[in-house]
Amino acid sequence: MPIQHEARYRSAAACLIAVLALSGGFVAADGANGLASAATSASAVPAGDGALTAGITPKELAFRDAMRALWEIHGNLTVRAIVDYVGGLPDTKLVIADLLANQTSIGNAVKPYYGVKAGDELTTLLMAHINDAVAVLVAAKSGNADATATAKAAFYANGNQVASFLHAANPRYWSLQAMQTMMRIHLNQVIGLAVDQLEGHYAAALGLYGVYIDHILDMADMLSTGIIAQFPGQF
Repeated sequence: MPIQHEARYRSAAACLIAVLALSGGFVAADGANGLASAATSASAVPAGDGALTAGITPKELAFRDAMRALWEIHGNLTVRAIVDYVGGLPDTKLVIADLLANQTSIGNAVKPYYGVKAGDELTTLLMAHINDAVAVLVAAKSGNADATATAKAAFYANGNQVASFLHAANPRYWSLQAMQTMMRIHLNQVIGLAVDQLEGHYAAALGLYGVYIDHILDMADMLSTGIIAQFPGQF
């Protein structure tokens, strides 16, 4: 990497780390590695009774697998968007477009249980989640601390909105605290991946990728488990 590009990316990562540290994000003194550690520590989200049992029905299994597939796509496209944007690759806009389309698919997946309006609302919230993440990345890469702080605040505010929406839809099986914790870990990991990529810590980014995908699959299991418990007659 040319020296001027490396210096610019390090400046961008330093800007993102500083903004997160000042505003209460999970950033330790050693930057991205500290964030990754905090995001996966004692605040781990309980996975409910997501383990499959011998008595699972084919419909339940198919639903669980479909939810996992949708969220794994969400995770993989998010990582690719980060890598492509930081690297200035020409397919970045196409990747982000696919990522936004994935949010429509996730919203559609809950419509049979919560209705068209609720599914569309979830899609809208998740599309805002993606657009807010892009805004954080763009601001951080520019090195503008004020813009990064503003984008970061919107990113986490949206995460709380997603958590509140899910809790309202299924208060018995999706507690507000569990949904907020689930989302905050997810957002912290996205920020961690961006910091690692901007700083050129590629081995750390690969390590965090595995943790990130594990958590996103836990998210999928929490959602499918809650829906199955709330609507047992449909499975």
